[in-house]
Amino acid sequence: MLTSFYCFASDLEDRGTDVALDEMQAAGATGVTLASAYHAARDLFPRARGRRVRFLRGGEVHFRPDPALWAGAVLTPLGGEAETLGDLVAAAGRRDMHVDGWTVFLHVDRELDLPAGLAEETCFGDPLPTQLCPASPDVRTYAVTLAREVARRGVRAVVAESLHHHGFGHGYHHERAFVRLGPLARAVLDLCFCRHCADDDERAVARAIVAEAFAADSDTGPECTWATVDAVLPGFRARREAQVALLVGEVAAACRAEGAELVFLDPSGAAKGYATGRPEGGAAPEIAWTMGVDVAGCAQAAGALGVIAYAADPARVALDLDAYRALAGPDVALEAVLRPSAPDCEDAGNLAAKLAVCAERGVRAAGLYHYGLVPVAAMERAAAALGGVAGGGR
Repeated sequence: MLTSFYCFASDLEDRGTDVALDEMQAAGATGVTLASAYHAARDLFPRARGRRVRFLRGGEVHFRPDPALWAGAVLTPLGGEAETLGDLVAAAGRRDMHVDGWTVFLHVDRELDLPAGLAEETCFGDPLPTQLCPASPDVRTYAVTLAREVARRGVRAVVAESLHHHGFGHGYHHERAFVRLGPLARAVLDLCFCRHCADDDERAVARAIVAEAFAADSDTGPECTWATVDAVLPGFRARREAQVALLVGEVAAACRAEGAELVFLDPSGAAKGYATGRPEGGAAPEIAWTMGVDVAGCAQAAGALGVIAYAADPARVALDLDAYRALAGPDVALEAVLRPSAPDCEDAGNLAAKLAVCAERGVRAAGLYHYGLVPVAAMERAAAALGGVAGGGR
């Protein structure tokens, strides 16, 4: 089983690429997964030599874009002053380490400069410019071109985060909403109703549902499932899931053409376990529909499926992996993302148990999130746990 640490370009700049790779390899990792394109963030880096608090710019890439690839594009990336990704591939190759290009596609945080018509929209016509709509032709061109840029730099795989819908519930910095909403209204407010996703009749139905909820100011009501949404917006869910799966297939084809694989990261495990590390209810993929993800369709389109296993209990990791395998089928490669730090992990034995769960289920690669964000103790337990994964090798 391949293993890697997720990291930022700023981690490599802070530590020095050679020092960072030495530390990762000494801990037992066979590779590194670099954020090649990322969203805005404010993060705390407890082991940093320089700045301990850093702000990341939304939509920034860490390679020098090829102007020829982007000629005529409505949306182009930010950044690209340094060829961090290409340089990392070369440095890692000298150590026989693989590199994956962790790429945030549609969560761009470009609210100040995003061209009109690319963002997801609420049923009221309000654009959400931090997130792009996967049904927009111009957005699809952006995603495919971004994938080509990352894939052609010699990475093993493009690890695709945010290659799906997000919705109002995805959040923003210092967001406020003081009205209570029932389950159906919350689900409808999370849907995109831009001109590529909905017609006037569907928007009218959705506006009525949400407006009624605004007036009621109550968060009570029956659980909302995909069947509930289908009952009020027939065919809407299936149509948006088909659009996402089609985009995943287009991006996967672009990656293959440039010599890399695509690993589609389903966001469900993060939605369930990110805050507490103790996800509740059914297996993670049961909520994938809320992000427009048909897990089986996206898995087949990509050829490899990433499972975000943010859970303290190894049994929960097993539950989710088994659910994904059942949906993806036997021929799709599974990869996993684990956290060696709180709230998921307090000791090396716990992390080792989850890595063992992955290995037992034939998981091809396990990534540890995140090299720069975790404290010294988490790096030590990662090293202890990775030592038992096929000797830390391939």
